[in-house]
Amino acid sequence: MNPMEKIVISKVTLNIGVGESGERLSRAMNLLSELTGQAPVKTFSKVTNPEFGIRKYQPIACKVTLRGEKADKAIEMILDGIGNNLRKKQFDNQGNVSFGIAEHIDIPGIRYDPDIGIFGMNLSITFEKPGYRIKKRKIQQKKIPTRHMVKKEETIKYMEENFQVMIEDE
Repeated sequence: MNPMEKIVISKVTLNIGVGESGERLSRAMNLLSELTGQAPVKTFSKVTNPEFGIRKYQPIACKVTLRGEKADKAIEMILDGIGNNLRKKQFDNQGNVSFGIAEHIDIPGIRYDPDIGIFGMNLSITFEKPGYRIKKRKIQQKKIPTRHMVKKEETIKYMEENFQVMIEDE
């Protein structure tokens, strides 16, 4: 196989959307730092929505980006929590995967802590092939040709082989 065709995990993003700033957001940030060992960053609202009591630029969520071994551990940890099952619609056409877990206490080895509470979280996995750097670099930035893009089928095959995931049709 051509080494330029090999798919690798670029990054994993764990996100907890709280919907409000304050104590709940700080507890969610504590949970993410406990799970991953990295400091999470706050994400801010883009619009004002009076129905939900959200103002523009108000911190409403937190996320952490993982790469390398930490990313693999996070994927395995959350897949164990959802029973290693994914649906085809959770894969997009650019070859990325996004799924969530309703309660963090579903993850094996995680116990309920009354100081933190219960939070759900989303996990997004971004895949790429070698050579994607030309798309992001500052000098002589170029486009990636369509034939070199990661495809949905390649991502599904990667997840089945490396993480023993069962893919369900709908």
